[in-house]
Amino acid sequence: MVLAEDEAVTLVSELIRIDTTNTGDPATVVGERKAAEWVAEKLSEVGYETTYVESGAKGRGNVIARLAGSDPSRGALLVHGHLDVVPADASEWSVHPFSGAVQDGYVWGRGAVDMKDMVGMTLALARHFKREGVVPPRDIVFAFLADEEAGGLFGAKWLVENRPELFEGVTEAISEVGGFSITLKDDVRAYLVETAEKGIRWLKLRVKGTAGHGSMIHRDNAVAKLAAAVTKLDQHKWPLIVRPSVREFLDGVSEITGLDFPEDDIEGSIGKLGALSRMIGATLRDTANPTMLSAGYKANVIPSTAEATVDCRILPGREEAFDRELAELLGPDVEREWIGLPPVETTFDGALVDAMTASIIAEDPGARVLPYMLSGGTDAKSFQKLGIRNFGFAPLKLPADLDFSGLFHGVDERVPVDALKFGVRVLDRFLRNS
Repeated sequence: MVLAEDEAVTLVSELIRIDTTNTGDPATVVGERKAAEWVAEKLSEVGYETTYVESGAKGRGNVIARLAGSDPSRGALLVHGHLDVVPADASEWSVHPFSGAVQDGYVWGRGAVDMKDMVGMTLALARHFKREGVVPPRDIVFAFLADEEAGGLFGAKWLVENRPELFEGVTEAISEVGGFSITLKDDVRAYLVETAEKGIRWLKLRVKGTAGHGSMIHRDNAVAKLAAAVTKLDQHKWPLIVRPSVREFLDGVSEITGLDFPEDDIEGSIGKLGALSRMIGATLRDTANPTMLSAGYKANVIPSTAEATVDCRILPGREEAFDRELAELLGPDVEREWIGLPPVETTFDGALVDAMTASIIAEDPGARVLPYMLSGGTDAKSFQKLGIRNFGFAPLKLPADLDFSGLFHGVDERVPVDALKFGVRVLDRFLRNS
């Protein structure tokens, strides 16, 4: 087991050194094929039969391998992770973002927490199980995927639509942004398992006007109309809704700490959660944040069109209501088109949850395990289309003073070495008993 723990640290470092930056523009994406081929080689050398699949775009590599379990009548478990990362500006970092440096008790680099940490732990355990002849109670499908950071169009989404047979028999799945610890009252740690996530809608707004000379008086200026629409959207307050996963999380925190989260001031009381309040607060309402503007080509020319991009995140059960509210807010003159991925939601119960809880407590006695909703999104959005029940469970025991949520897509992204070794031990117990 020590070998797998140490190997996980090495694998995470080596993965980070493979630059797999995903800009969202297929012409500028790098490294996904190299990383996927590297993963396939690591699996093949211990005896796995791997399937390497590129989607419709060259170089967007995905790797799938299956480890047979002792009971073929049981539904298989999918353990998936993405190989791509968001861009990083090296001038802003203390260490180079693609160095994979192991120093000061951390593995540093882009992807350290999103999500080459989980990929490294998964790969180390997959290799360990094969070397040691471990037969899990059910089939485990390991999937290492492309393009999650841009919606999975060339990764999970493409595989679900074009190669669903690779996931035959899978009923449940685990992946990123869950299983990490937060320290509460009297050093009691709660480990947060993701059971829900908001839907994504990358929305493009387009406004048309009358082109003309910039020196003239104009009453039909596309730029001005777009600016008004974006301002209205930015200032809109979406309705507050407390989904069951959020309420169950808050009730658990109340039980541990004595903190109160009253229904009549739930947003104000979320601030008691400290750094975590950003993540939890974003799961109380839909959000629609303008992120890009585009209009015009010369200072003295009024353009005929103006466009804005808006990042919308929608609570489970709110998609139709969100669309109606958006239409009323913007009116008929603002054209709308989007790429969307649905919300994800499941309950915090069942044998798989029991196995997660037991594996955490075995390594951290006295810990609590709580559900929560992710304000972002993962490849679970695609896999739920196959009827798969999804959880975020990439276990990490974190220092109390580490702003973990701030490291996602942040500068100086890093993961503690001890947390990786803890995660390997937890996942080992979990996969042997799930």
